[in-house]
Amino acid sequence: MKAATQIFIPEKKPDYTGKVRDIYHLDNSMLLVATDRISAFDVVFNEGIPDRGKILTRISNHWFHLLSEFDNHILETDFNKFPEPFNKYPELFAERSVLVKKAERIDFECVVRGFLLGSGYKEYEKSGTVCGEKLPSGLSKGGRLPEPIFTPATKVDKGHDENVSFDYMRDKLGDELAGKLKDLSIKAYNTVYEKLYKNGILLADTKLEFGILDNKIILIDEIFTPDSSRFFKIDEYENAVKTGENPPSFDKQIIRDYLETLDWNKNPPPPPLPEDIIEKSGKKYKEIEEIVLCITKE
Repeated sequence: MKAATQIFIPEKKPDYTGKVRDIYHLDNSMLLVATDRISAFDVVFNEGIPDRGKILTRISNHWFHLLSEFDNHILETDFNKFPEPFNKYPELFAERSVLVKKAERIDFECVVRGFLLGSGYKEYEKSGTVCGEKLPSGLSKGGRLPEPIFTPATKVDKGHDENVSFDYMRDKLGDELAGKLKDLSIKAYNTVYEKLYKNGILLADTKLEFGILDNKIILIDEIFTPDSSRFFKIDEYENAVKTGENPPSFDKQIIRDYLETLDWNKNPPPPPLPEDIIEKSGKKYKEIEEIVLCITKE
């Protein structure tokens, strides 16, 4: 089955095309469409992962439903209730699209980290900090942090988001708004962490986006998907920490690991992705979806 990497209709072109999502601007709303495109090292590949966009959309919609105490941008998830002409193309928009409210995007990624991993651990070894946040001494690689930390990043449309200090965010947004974003982000992380832990999954970290609508802070974009979060099976993670290995995660790490074996400079054009690498990555997305969709409100 061919992955839906490009989604076009004759009546209207997307107003914005990102690495994964296409956006259509309507009068008072937007249609967000998650394609099957895959990117790594900020390069979009010619191949996609079949149904990846549908999986990301279903996971995100499920979390928006479960976290109803947080205001969000969702207007409609039922394709049949989308405005014309979009509701005439189920093969293109069903299950991979959401109709959302237009909000003023806050141009910061709100990142919450619960574990000492990867580049965070490397920084901690050198300076005792993660993204500039001072941490207690004596923490171990892969260990759970004493409490989740908030490490914002500037939001950019192309390239890497840049980690910044909370003081920088507070200087740009003001004490009140920055404080609310931090509190909301950590609350959302803790809520989802507990739900996933009961189902055998560790939520290592996540990034959230917020907007302002009618003077309210609302969640926008996607939440707690394999593209915005790192998930691990608890037993696999604990075993990997003991042996010093990297635990397998539920995302496109399989693709990144494969690309690291190539003589590729990480600039366009991208190398072709083998079918088995695409298939293995797709199975990881499907596996975490099945776990998430079994979680119910308590």
